[in-house]
Amino acid sequence: QVQLVESGGGVVQPGGSLRLSCIASGRTVRTYAMGWFRQAPGKGRELVAAITRNGDTTYYADSVKGRFTISRVNAENALYLEMNSLKPEDTAVYFCATSAPGHVLARRPGEYEYWGQGAQVTVSS
Repeated sequence: QVQLVESGGGVVQPGGSLRLSCIASGRTVRTYAMGWFRQAPGKGRELVAAITRNGDTTYYADSVKGRFTISRVNAENALYLEMNSLKPEDTAVYFCATSAPGHVLARRPGEYEYWGQGAQVTVSS
């Protein structure tokens, strides 16, 4: 069993930055791909960024490419999402997740096994 806890969400003005953290406990997550998803009111959960278990390959949704950076520190059982140049359309609840075993880079919600409780990010002037 893996427990994931996100932190770092909040309210920021357009153009601002936030850094989300996700700390895992229960067992090491170094053998799993991980990802960040988001869900805006009335919309489905969408993948924002994903990373392989050793961090050598990343994937970004087109809407965040060049603005967001996903990273991980396996020694700390931690996953991060650096978000810059934030836009109002980035407003959502952000979730971190660990993939099910066997995925090198997971891109669909069904490929993820454990989820955090979510962190609210609001971009508004």
